[in-house]
Amino acid sequence: MNKKIPIHCPSCSGQLQVRSLECPGCHTRVEGIFSLPLLISLSDDDQRFIIEFVKSSGSLKEMSKHLKLSYPSVRNKLDDLITQIQQLENNISHELEK
Repeated sequence: MNKKIPIHCPSCSGQLQVRSLECPGCHTRVEGIFSLPLLISLSDDDQRFIIEFVKSSGSLKEMSKHLKLSYPSVRNKLDDLITQIQQLENNISHELEK
């Protein structure tokens, strides 16, 4: 089981940032302050839904077959995800304005 990258500080609940990346092959390290991708804030299930949605070329009909759910259920799930992503984008915009 893969561990999920923490996105919030365990001490103050602030948004975490990446400070360095390292190549496991040659141990080259890149340092700086890097933001985490927006989609990492979504649950594993939501991330898998998005991956399957892209793989199905955005076809809700194909998604309903794949997930064995009704078309309206898949549409509602997509609408919920759109709302979540918009809220995350708004939160990021507000953080940048500070």
